[in-house]
Amino acid sequence: MTQDGGTTGRGEGSGSGSGDETLSEAFWSVARQLRHTSQETLAPWDITPAQLRALRVLMRRGVMRLSELSDHLHIAARSATEVVDALEARGLAQRRSDPDDRRATLVEVTEHGTGVLEAIRAARGTEAERAFDRLTPADRADLARILRELRD
Repeated sequence: MTQDGGTTGRGEGSGSGSGDETLSEAFWSVARQLRHTSQETLAPWDITPAQLRALRVLMRRGVMRLSELSDHLHIAARSATEVVDALEARGLAQRRSDPDDRRATLVEVTEHGTGVLEAIRAARGTEAERAFDRLTPADRADLARILRELRD
């Protein structure tokens, strides 16, 4: 697979005039559809995918320093600060001083943030059901196994 998501044309068909979609083209097409649907699902909460990822990390890992959050999100510290600023402005997260190091700032999810995250999870669960409903249970299980294999 090339950096832009294309293929070298080996093994899966080059798509040379036959109109056949390559495996990577099909994968990226589905990924785009899922990303679009996901953004539509997040719209009522005025939350970005990056903010959602930060909320999820904070829910899973608990209170943490901004530097730890940026490490978990694999983003620059400045970007993590911007994400937390947006979450804090919406009352979804809050900062507080680190009692062990007054120079450091801790971040945690608020009660409101927990409720919003639960509502988003429910909406996204419904969204996922619709997206994968066309597959048989066996096909869904196979797809999940294959995707986990590719991820790991």
